[in-house]
Amino acid sequence: MLRERTEVTGNCSVGVIIPAAGFGSRMGAAIPKQFLDLGGEPLLARTLRVFLQHPLVAAVAVVLPPEHLHAGQAQLLPLLESADKGKLLWIAGGATRQQSVRNGLAALPTAVSRILVHDGARPLVTTAIIDRCVEGIERHGAVIAAVPVKDTLKEAEGGTIVRTVDRERLWQAQTPQGMERHVLEQAYRHAEASGFLGTDEASLLEHAGIPVAVVMGSEQNIKITRPDDLRIAAGLLRQEDSAMLRIGHGFDAHRLVEGRKLILGGQEIPYHLGLDGHSDADVLVHALMDAILGALGEGDIGRHFPDTDEHYRGADSLRLLARVMELAGEKQMRLVNADITVICQRPKLAPYMTAMKERIAAVCAVAAEQINIKATTTEQMGYTGRGEGISTHAVVLLGKSGL
Repeated sequence: MLRERTEVTGNCSVGVIIPAAGFGSRMGAAIPKQFLDLGGEPLLARTLRVFLQHPLVAAVAVVLPPEHLHAGQAQLLPLLESADKGKLLWIAGGATRQQSVRNGLAALPTAVSRILVHDGARPLVTTAIIDRCVEGIERHGAVIAAVPVKDTLKEAEGGTIVRTVDRERLWQAQTPQGMERHVLEQAYRHAEASGFLGTDEASLLEHAGIPVAVVMGSEQNIKITRPDDLRIAAGLLRQEDSAMLRIGHGFDAHRLVEGRKLILGGQEIPYHLGLDGHSDADVLVHALMDAILGALGEGDIGRHFPDTDEHYRGADSLRLLARVMELAGEKQMRLVNADITVICQRPKLAPYMTAMKERIAAVCAVAAEQINIKATTTEQMGYTGRGEGISTHAVVLLGKSGL
């Protein structure tokens, strides 16, 4: 039963069905596997968050065991504060996966024209895999995420190898599996009419004679089925979390001289001396920029804004900070927080701290609470103690954008 292809535009919204109505008896746990702890929260919460944060996803139907529907909702909702919880629909599952997905499909808004079905027990799915599936639906009408089989496969009978299977054309099926909505509805009607029970959505489409294309999944997009799978996922998650965080330290110092404005944190501070430098000599912002560049592995401000370049003479350091933040964005990194210490005997900086934080936070596109600035003296010791200059230390934490 072949169907005619219809064009899907980029404006069509995506509805997601998360079948999580099974118990997972092979895990040997007392609770359904989707509620087992992974990195300090139920693994289903991690699965849901990726889809809720995706800009093309309009609705997510979470299909849970009927007896766990209300308790599961109460447990998961508080963990999804950073996501758009308004997209969530809570649905009771059926006796089979096929019926559970059908229940989820019926609950999705009629305006949703593309469907993604994803196992609740695959918590390491990525935005990139979702993107490939959505693009694949537009191109082919129906797709499945999968990875090429890389192990040698043997066919055995009665414990004895019969032959070696050619793996050249074999793929290991994963989820998401995506398709135009009317295609999935057509496949369900055909399955019901013929009494067919499939193992996944692709098998339903295949049974109805509907072509399904393959898009690349990921070796890390594993399904939690047995206890070892949970340990593997936890290890992958630890590696991923450590790769998502970068720490940087910055230091700068400038001499105080006559005839210059004193600019700190983008704020002009009334004082009879100012900091000497090629730009506005904002020692606080310079240390912050160096810390961010350090976390990015991008050298220092001298490399990006050399004092031999007349273009930067008298430059507003906040504008240079904006350039550094653009570089962070290109590397898909964002500022998590910054802790800055200004070493200054005089003038007193306390009255200007709030304005400094707000100016820096605005440039870095973060809340003011994520910027901490404090000032200290050296009890009149050294060049800062004698009032000859001001120095600053900055420490930053960067994280992956969108996480």
